[in-house]
Amino acid sequence: MNGLDWAVLIGYFGVMVAIGVWSHKRVDDVSDFFTAGGRMPWWLSGISHHMSGYSAVMFTGYAGIAYTYGVTSFVTWSFPIALGIAIGSKLFAPRINRLRSRLHVASPLEYLKNRYDLKTQQALAWSGMLLKIVDVGAKWAAIATLLSVFTGVSLNQGILITGAITAVYCTIGGLWADALTELGQFVIQLLAGIAMFVAVVLKLNDKGIGFLDVWDEPALQGHDKPLVGPYGTVFLLAFLFIKLFEYNGGMLNQAQRYMATATPREAERSARLSAALWLVWPVVLFFPMWMSPLLVTAQKPDGSDSYGLMTEQLLPHGLLGLVIVGFFSHTMAMCSSDANAIASVFTRDCAPVISRRAREWNARSGLIAARVTTVVFLGLSMAAATQVNSPTFKDIITVVIKWVAGLMGPMAIPMMLGLLRPFRRSGPTAALTSWSMGLLAFWLVNYPVNWNVDGGVPLQYQVSIPLAVSLVLYILIGFVRPEDTPERLAVIEKINTDDDSSGAAAAVPGPREAVPAPAKD
Repeated sequence: MNGLDWAVLIGYFGVMVAIGVWSHKRVDDVSDFFTAGGRMPWWLSGISHHMSGYSAVMFTGYAGIAYTYGVTSFVTWSFPIALGIAIGSKLFAPRINRLRSRLHVASPLEYLKNRYDLKTQQALAWSGMLLKIVDVGAKWAAIATLLSVFTGVSLNQGILITGAITAVYCTIGGLWADALTELGQFVIQLLAGIAMFVAVVLKLNDKGIGFLDVWDEPALQGHDKPLVGPYGTVFLLAFLFIKLFEYNGGMLNQAQRYMATATPREAERSARLSAALWLVWPVVLFFPMWMSPLLVTAQKPDGSDSYGLMTEQLLPHGLLGLVIVGFFSHTMAMCSSDANAIASVFTRDCAPVISRRAREWNARSGLIAARVTTVVFLGLSMAAATQVNSPTFKDIITVVIKWVAGLMGPMAIPMMLGLLRPFRRSGPTAALTSWSMGLLAFWLVNYPVNWNVDGGVPLQYQVSIPLAVSLVLYILIGFVRPEDTPERLAVIEKINTDDDSSGAAAAVPGPREAVPAPAKD
């Protein structure tokens, strides 16, 4: 990097902070902070939903998969996400929006205490927050490692720089700041992605390799196969099912984008826009990664440094800075949205249960608590990032694929399926059993069983078995021990009723109202 690249990077950070300061004027209470008051345009919600699903892991871990295996990086990652969101646009997006407009909640998990009971809500809330600390920690480690490659700063310094800047804008401006910065980050990503795409095509032409003939090159032998290596059919199907839940609200931050729109119809349009972007845009981003074996020789065994090497070799200064900014935009978008989501879960779902004072927060106190919680979560995730023992991205991609994908299912199934009428018989017993047994299945296949299997348990089973166990138990126990009380059925009907004439922004009650006594069976 030279002075021009640094100017681009510093300018980007300045703009992000400025957006956060401007967004501060739009935040008056926790409803504005966590759900934008239900006033976010569908197109902004859709772009924000799309951007909050990326991180620098795409340019490191998934770049390594693209370098090693080729197009399976798209087929087994962004394609399942696009398909899952498209399905969820009808199945989940309108219902999640009604959580705010009908039940007047500000957290995606807030409805669970009435849908199931308080114990279920607390189990899912605390376990979800712990998983997010690890998940976001992996994202900080990925972007900090990239920063160290390009600038020479240490891993911990990189974590501190990116985390501190993200903390400023998302703490000041809440979800509005997240969405507006993600819009700016999308524009930056668009410019950087097209610049890299054009640079790779021109370099291939210089080598006498035509755009349509690249797959005939020996270095790309087998790289055009959609399913290869550990990423086979079982992995694809498991990942599709996981992403159906994860990217429609199972990991909380995407659910907020649906809640932020004015009506269920707009939430549906938001999801469709995000799905279209996931289907088309990653092809542009992945193409240079697929071509990387023709242009660079990766130094890391997993090929995770291939994209970084290409940017240094192919782009002039200024554009190099823009692509590096693109790396940051991905990670900061995801981490800031996660921080806002976890802050909503803690302040709305957990704090009122463990603290009497929290149940008496007024609008100002609740907003202060939301901002403090956002900073604390970012600090904890940054601390987790510093514990990465190795600078290689293999460890980070392991966290993202195995831990997050494997653990997300048991946590998301009670939350997401609890929205749907066909699962109305499943109550707290089904929810807690599926959650706990899914976590146990994850531990068994990743540790005791894995240690005793020659070569270890294949990746597709590590991520799919916990999900399968949770799903089967949730449905089965619902039939064996139905707990569809009138109170729980009333909650489900409010979420599923099609009359959305009252879908305009609804006020969010204070914490005292948000913690009613759990329904009795």
